[in-house]
Amino acid sequence: MKLTKNYYLIVLFIILSCSEKENTNHTNPNYEKAWHFFENGNETEAFKYFAIAKNDFLQNNDSIGVGKSLMNGSIILLNAGDYFGSEESNIQALKYLKNADDHEYVFSVYNSIAISRKKLKDYKSALAWYEKALEASRDSLEKTKIRNNIAVALSKSKEYDKAIAVLEDLAHQPEYHQDLNTQSKIRDNLAFTKFLQNPNHNAEPELKQALSIRENENDLWGQNASHAHLSDYFYEKDKLKSLFHAQKMLEIASDLRSPDDQLEALQKLALLESSDRAKKYFLQYQKLNDSVQTARAIAKNQFALIRYGTEKEKAENARKQNHILKQNIAIGVLAISLLGGFIVYKKRKKGLQQEKEIEVKNTQLKYSRKVHDIIANGLYHTMVEIQNNAEFNKENILNRIEKMYEDSRDIARDDLMEVAEKEFAARLSEMIYSYQSSDQKVFVVENDQEKWHGISPAVQSEIYYVLREAMVNMVKHSRASLTSVKIERSGNNLSVKYTDNGIGIEDREKISASGIRNMENRIEAIRGKVIFGKNPKGGLTINISVPIH
Repeated sequence: MKLTKNYYLIVLFIILSCSEKENTNHTNPNYEKAWHFFENGNETEAFKYFAIAKNDFLQNNDSIGVGKSLMNGSIILLNAGDYFGSEESNIQALKYLKNADDHEYVFSVYNSIAISRKKLKDYKSALAWYEKALEASRDSLEKTKIRNNIAVALSKSKEYDKAIAVLEDLAHQPEYHQDLNTQSKIRDNLAFTKFLQNPNHNAEPELKQALSIRENENDLWGQNASHAHLSDYFYEKDKLKSLFHAQKMLEIASDLRSPDDQLEALQKLALLESSDRAKKYFLQYQKLNDSVQTARAIAKNQFALIRYGTEKEKAENARKQNHILKQNIAIGVLAISLLGGFIVYKKRKKGLQQEKEIEVKNTQLKYSRKVHDIIANGLYHTMVEIQNNAEFNKENILNRIEKMYEDSRDIARDDLMEVAEKEFAARLSEMIYSYQSSDQKVFVVENDQEKWHGISPAVQSEIYYVLREAMVNMVKHSRASLTSVKIERSGNNLSVKYTDNGIGIEDREKISASGIRNMENRIEAIRGKVIFGKNPKGGLTINISVPIH
């Protein structure tokens, strides 16, 4: 649900207002230079000079200057999509903003942390930080905006009654009638939250009235949010209207150069359009998503290098002043290393006695994995085909069961390989598409037989089983409505990218011993790499890279 998208502008306005206050006791040329770059859109240089200014303020014991530098740097990280880095910088800023006169800065820090938490979908924590921001604020309009954000977080947490109560109260405050932008937000959020609470609620008049206000005010961010809500509202009621608002959202998001909103609009269009156009939008979505992830990764690395550089310089100065202390630390580390080496030697001696037991366990795990991949997943694959394909007759079922029976007899053979009557690309696509149903759209992109030329049957088999494991998990657990598998080949490397928009992996550690660990073992066995990640728009990505020998 898209209730507030201009959060960066709001926070930036607050920071700009705060920066106009007179600095404490020391002027700082690097801080002024950082603001010059920040105001002119050069965030990389701005971040660099805010980091340098922070160290200058530390030397002058100017705690407010340190806090402001960290706070401004956090805004740049937030805008770059580095939410954890932004939060870390803000937490450090709070350590230096402790005086009563710092409330304006403290409010901005609390609000920024709340936004980071909301972006990470941790709405409970976001609510707590919004409450802190509300307490620190001393401006009535500011308080109204924060309470609106609190209602958004409550709605995201599906606490609709509480969200509606907050929004209805705001609708009776003086600020509701004095500021049209605030009025349109509250009106839009209230109508959409009532619809989420009760799908039969007629929210159309209020949603359209909020859109009208935003159009009159030329509020593009507001119009973007309105079209997102209207598209979701009409999704089950009128597909054509839902499609119209999704297209309008894409147009406005493109004008605003907001990649996150463009991705959301493309996702809506991929679900609303017919198969051919849906694939076009999905490919556009995938291309933009890859571009956004790459750009944000580059930005995060760039900012990390800047922080590393400034901290390294700071550490170098400290090293010169504390040379004797570092020598003592080095001696201590050496002593610990010697002790650690002795402990490792003793453990190694004991470990040699356990190697045979480990070898037996690995053999057991090896055959357990084969049973899981060949029998369990094969049986589930057959069940899915029967469910999704009305023409799957009795003879096909018997043939499939007979094949699994023959595989089970040979399961102890190391050279077990599935014999295919079709080319591997066709067999792989057929397997993946078999998981498509009326509720789950599946796309296979750029999978042709030429890409598999020179790749051994053993490697093909491992990739087949890994993707089948992914598709089984998608059907059984992910609740995804959109899934794609893309095959790419570059030089001596084959890449397979799996993407879905399901619930993703919430706790990586708890499930590492299940099917995911099995997939990792298979890819490692063929000297490849597999990375499980979160889709920025929700869901799971699996990136597989295999060398071609």
